[in-house]
Amino acid sequence: MAPNVRQRSSPVLSTAVVGIAAYAAYQARSLIPEAFSVFARGRASRTASSLAQDAARRRGVLRATETVEVGAQVENYEFQAEVGKVMDIIVNSLYSNKDVFLRELVSNAADACDKKRFLALTESDTPPEPMKLRIRTDKDKRLLIIEDNGVGMEKAELIENLGRIARSGTANFVKNMAQGDADVSLIGQFGVGFYSVFLVANKVEVVSSSFKAPEGERKNIKWISEGSSFTVQEAPEEKLFGEQSGTKLILHLKEEAQEYLDSGKLSDLLKKYSEFITFPIELWNEKVQYDQVPDESAVAKPGEKQKMKSVPRSVYEWEVMNKMKPIWLRNPDVVNASEYSEFYKTTFKAFDEPLATTHFKVEGQIEFRALVFIPSTMPFELTRDMFAEGGRAMRLYVKRVFINDKFEDLIPRWLTFTRGVVDSEDLPLNVGREILQKSRTLKIIRKRLVRKVLDTIDDLREKSPDKYDQFWNSYGKYFKVGLVEDLDYKDELKRFVRFFSSKSGDNQTSIPEYISRMKEGQDKIYFVTGEGRKAAEIAPAMEKMKQKGYEVLYMVDPLDEICSQSIVDFEGKKLMDINKAGLDVAKTEEEKQQMEEVSKDYESVATWLKKVLGERVQKVQISERLVDSPATLVQGEWGMSPMMQRYMKSQTTSSSSDSAFAIGSRNQAILEINPSHPVIEQLKFAMETDPESDDTEDKVMMVYETAALIGGYQIEDPGEFAKRVTKLMASVGGRGSRSVTDAEVLQ
Repeated sequence: MAPNVRQRSSPVLSTAVVGIAAYAAYQARSLIPEAFSVFARGRASRTASSLAQDAARRRGVLRATETVEVGAQVENYEFQAEVGKVMDIIVNSLYSNKDVFLRELVSNAADACDKKRFLALTESDTPPEPMKLRIRTDKDKRLLIIEDNGVGMEKAELIENLGRIARSGTANFVKNMAQGDADVSLIGQFGVGFYSVFLVANKVEVVSSSFKAPEGERKNIKWISEGSSFTVQEAPEEKLFGEQSGTKLILHLKEEAQEYLDSGKLSDLLKKYSEFITFPIELWNEKVQYDQVPDESAVAKPGEKQKMKSVPRSVYEWEVMNKMKPIWLRNPDVVNASEYSEFYKTTFKAFDEPLATTHFKVEGQIEFRALVFIPSTMPFELTRDMFAEGGRAMRLYVKRVFINDKFEDLIPRWLTFTRGVVDSEDLPLNVGREILQKSRTLKIIRKRLVRKVLDTIDDLREKSPDKYDQFWNSYGKYFKVGLVEDLDYKDELKRFVRFFSSKSGDNQTSIPEYISRMKEGQDKIYFVTGEGRKAAEIAPAMEKMKQKGYEVLYMVDPLDEICSQSIVDFEGKKLMDINKAGLDVAKTEEEKQQMEEVSKDYESVATWLKKVLGERVQKVQISERLVDSPATLVQGEWGMSPMMQRYMKSQTTSSSSDSAFAIGSRNQAILEINPSHPVIEQLKFAMETDPESDDTEDKVMMVYETAALIGGYQIEDPGEFAKRVTKLMASVGGRGSRSVTDAEVLQ
């Protein structure tokens, strides 16, 4: 063995890998307090090499036996066997999108700059240099270089924070991960952001110089790894653009990751994920400039100036990628409407003006800022599918780093149409900022967001009725869906939903407005279903409502009827469908007595009609809701309207289920007859004189089928119905023709 090499034993790495002490950690966000205190107190009497070795022994970084070259510049370290398994999990499981590696590295670099600024203010007399990030590529060598002049790291920190993949429990973590039982939330506590580089690189070099080291003793240290082991050495030949300190990452990209050498791709990713980072992010980018040179093909005449032409020339320069300022960090009192509009259009690629804006900050249990817009027109992504995933645009940031805009837990489904940003300092993040834990913090954010949006809509309703009408016409269906599926806000949304009514004309009315117009003594909210306002207006059941002067809400869409089932009641007043059995309209004593007498007189007619109609109806009864119509079909208390029946039938796929559904819906129908109508009086006479004749049966079927048609039902046999109508017309028309002929003969 060489004289300058000695064999050293260290504890076996028995508790090797649970998550990764991230590059985020090495960039000073998660620096180990013990290591930090050592360097902060300026204990520089020991060499960096001995510090590194001691730190490694304490933490179990080194293998059971390893070779450390004391006199040489390069120190070799190997990871434990389990590290390979964890790296495989990181690369193949924890990140679903390779693009996030750039977000992670840029975020960590920005954190390093933040840490340097903090240290300069608290522990240093030297002011920090202006801090920024720089990104460039070397296409020939397939390199992506990301550099910052942040806090940097010393040698011991490189070994401690980058060389140690985890603190403990490697084998158990790998086993649990394979079985799907691992507590993934643990990973984020150590950070795996830095190791996302292995998604795109097969070799990584980190060159760093620490701001915490004494000014005259700062050295450039290089950490190199290809995933299975790493080396650490001094690198005086490496240059950093930071004069005080900094870190440079050199990524040797895989062949399949060459797209990240394209400046256009990098520019798009930076603008997507890191647009609002505090420190400038500069990209070494190609620009085309045009130089004016003499046009040799154009011959100048004597006395004239030589003609010039433009010649393109490629130049490279540093271009700032994050020029947009995070407007939500400003005080709402100093932001004007034009600034909000510009931010809305730029950030969300919109062409309309926001209909309403809410900008607020929450402090207390948690702290976050939010800026929410309600578009004046339906976003294009939602025009085909009102809940399309691509239409969600509530963007979540953590410390101005974009995380995701597709989180379903951030805002409820019925507010999908809103656009905005939420920036939190308190959200617990899992693996490399990519997976958000279902946490109490998120639930609080969601609750506050919903409250603010509803308050904003309330303001629209009270202060800008025209804008509120525009809002409801565009997004009213979302609130009705929310009323149906979101139990947390069911009672809150009842006061927002609007419907047409018999007294609202071309406008819609809310339930509170309806209640304010209710007649004295009215204790129910009446509604009727129909496919369109016209169908609702001519419903036979409306006759009694008009006679009594009651206002009736029109449910003209299947969603309206589903919504009514969710509302049930409002302020103690129950919703009542006037097309269903059990309708109880206030009557005088005289009307009650008269109804009892008529019911007894026509009880036999109802029994006979049920016998003739058979299974077409559930039963036949005397109606209290008809005035001018001879009969109507109504549903039982739990039955579905014909509109809802057609809607439900359209959702089924098998013919057998269609058939079963149709039979069930027919059996629910109840035929109500109006004993004071001449047609019903004629039926009573026909029953008493000739109940078995074809003409009598035709009259019964005509009453039933006309009631079905006007009620919105489909008749079973349109052909037979047409024959009966034709027969009726012929009989009436025949008598008229003979009368005319006789008159002519008399003349």
